[in-house]
Amino acid sequence: MGNVYQSKKVPIVVVISGPSGVGKDVMIERMIESGRIGFHFTVTATTREPRPGEKDGVNHHFVSVDEFVNLIATDELLEWAQVYGNYYGVPKKQVRDALAAGNHVIMRVDVQGAKRISEILPEALLIFIIPPSLEVLRKHLKDRGVDSETEMEKRLAAATEEINQASLFDFTVTNEENRLDDTVSKVVEIIESESSRIPSRVVTI
Repeated sequence: MGNVYQSKKVPIVVVISGPSGVGKDVMIERMIESGRIGFHFTVTATTREPRPGEKDGVNHHFVSVDEFVNLIATDELLEWAQVYGNYYGVPKKQVRDALAAGNHVIMRVDVQGAKRISEILPEALLIFIIPPSLEVLRKHLKDRGVDSETEMEKRLAAATEEINQASLFDFTVTNEENRLDDTVSKVVEIIESESSRIPSRVVTI
């Protein structure tokens, strides 16, 4: 039997993942710009250096390695990982506060992070963003400054491996070239319908 839907919406935790370069950041930026009511976008803590134009507390919480290790020690991270030599993690407090305020929590994490969150929060909604092709992904990675062939091959191999794990996710959405608004609409549609699902995706942290 399929799920039944109700008019009452429940705040849910949404995990958005996909290979590096697929456009997750741009997609989430577009969702933030559209000023959606009832959406809280988590700000990841990271030890990496800010990229040009990035702001602390907006794109990420930029912290020192010591500060990050302290967050791990005090069990204040929902999940964390070391990616390409830097630490990334999602602070629990943000998630708890947003759900308590009745907002959907939107998290952008890598595939490993999504797996860990689904183990910790089985009721989280997992959405996987895929590129229309590996060639499009190569172009995006090149635009992002991946210029050595070795690094490019490493990223594309990782992407292929991640795309092969798409079945672990509840939904897969293709981010077609130059169709960002369509991708965002599809994602928002999925969130809205899943938040009124019965049984509810009630998350406790």
